[in-house]
Amino acid sequence: MTRIIAGNAKGRELKVPPRDTRPTSARVKEAVFSRLESWNAIDEARVLDLYAGSGALGLEALSRGAYSCDFVEHHPPTARMCQTNARSTRLANTEVHVCSVSAFLNNPCRATWDLVFIDPPYDVDDGQLDEVIEQLSKGRLGYSATIVVERAKRSRAPHFPSQLYTEVSHKTYGDTVMHYACYQPEEK
Repeated sequence: MTRIIAGNAKGRELKVPPRDTRPTSARVKEAVFSRLESWNAIDEARVLDLYAGSGALGLEALSRGAYSCDFVEHHPPTARMCQTNARSTRLANTEVHVCSVSAFLNNPCRATWDLVFIDPPYDVDDGQLDEVIEQLSKGRLGYSATIVVERAKRSRAPHFPSQLYTEVSHKTYGDTVMHYACYQPEEK
């Protein structure tokens, strides 16, 4: 059972798709959000939840004080479930985008985000993930935006271009590795 762990919507149960998704465990989610709170990366943040699934990561951020969250989920039934979860938590400033991550990031948009969760299915290959990280750096991130990537331990670490990102850390929890980076493009 997936629930909101802390904040305004603490304890609210979230619906999760019956199969083909891999919800972030409560243990991992608590560790991630403890770290993000210690960095003051959540309060009033504009959040982007890529490969959103049930929306658990973005909704947790909203419950803990983020300003808004854009959820991107390509599978329509899963996107509807994410929308249902957003409504049931009664958290404001949510928008669910039903499209691929690539299509979303290639679409012209004036929005920038302060906190980005990238939690792709494990079958998304490393090259696709690197492309997503590259696409984010094209005017989509606020300076010092925090990027959190969840991958399987057997996967290669994501590539964060050194002229754009500072890799902060990574932490392993069983078969899951959480990677953290900060968007800080070098001055030209």
